[in-house]
Amino acid sequence: MLGIDRRTLDVVWTMFLFALTLLVVYWIRRTLLIFAVALIFAHLLSPVVNFVDRRLPKQLPRVWSLAIVYVALLGVLVAALIPITTRISQEAASLAAHLPQVLESDPLARLPLPRSLEQFRPQVTDFVHERLSSAGEAVGPFLSEAGTRLISGLGSLLSVVLIPILAFLFLKDGTEMREAIVESVDARRRELVDHIFTDLHLLLAQYIRALVLLSLSTFSFYSAFLALASGPYPALLAGMAAALEFIPAIGPLTASVIIVIVAAATGYPHLLVIILFLAAYRMFQDFVLSPYLMSAGVAIHPMLVLFGVLAGEQLAGIPGMFFSVPAMAALRLILIRLRKRHRAA
Repeated sequence: MLGIDRRTLDVVWTMFLFALTLLVVYWIRRTLLIFAVALIFAHLLSPVVNFVDRRLPKQLPRVWSLAIVYVALLGVLVAALIPITTRISQEAASLAAHLPQVLESDPLARLPLPRSLEQFRPQVTDFVHERLSSAGEAVGPFLSEAGTRLISGLGSLLSVVLIPILAFLFLKDGTEMREAIVESVDARRRELVDHIFTDLHLLLAQYIRALVLLSLSTFSFYSAFLALASGPYPALLAGMAAALEFIPAIGPLTASVIIVIVAAATGYPHLLVIILFLAAYRMFQDFVLSPYLMSAGVAIHPMLVLFGVLAGEQLAGIPGMFFSVPAMAALRLILIRLRKRHRAA
């Protein structure tokens, strides 16, 4: 009829449904991000919950293990994070208060330059002064509203409250949810779907735990070094660097640049020592610590990482930058599993 066969109509219909699915996913991306963060949070707590669950009497339901872990986690957050965040807030307020004085000074006077570029120092200084002066009025509010900006990427403060609640439900009923999804699939594909779930579970668990350990390592090393070297704002800069570890590639580089700029602008006399430390730590983390913590399943080419980070920022802001690498790694594992099934068929 009309020269269009049924196979062509099926292809067009499939493409239409695929495009519609992508559009719906884009429309509800903030809701999906909330559930994704909750799922990652559940993966992070899962080993602790399982550890507690194995040591409680078997007749007690899993809810008891979850309650114990949540109460203990709340206690750790109150005991450890409140002093750290208080110190960071004080240093952020101090930096914001001294910012006008810093902008009036010469922030590049102590920054070492190669001899061939030394003649261009006045022009570079004038350029930096112009840019810093135009941005100076916005930096203070940005420092005080940094937490709000991160939260706004997820939607609202209510979303942050929902994350631990959703994670609780994932930990409590996650096994039943997985079995229900697998059972709803055609019997010929259940084994494939079960293997894909297993791959994704291992990927997310190892990736998020590695990121948390890398972030804690960065905070410990940076804060200790800056404190021992009498560097400026050790808690603030170390906390900023630890948070930026969750943004692949761009985050650590941005943290290093900010640390050098703040040190130069505040007149720190040993800039070269800071630069050498940042370079040495980056090499240690990229070539020793990160490969040890990350699995081969997260191995993605650096160009794809940069593409994913930039595309994720356009789609969903800071949360999109964070989820770009695990999303690409998950797609890679799914394609590998489908290819293995196709070869075995």
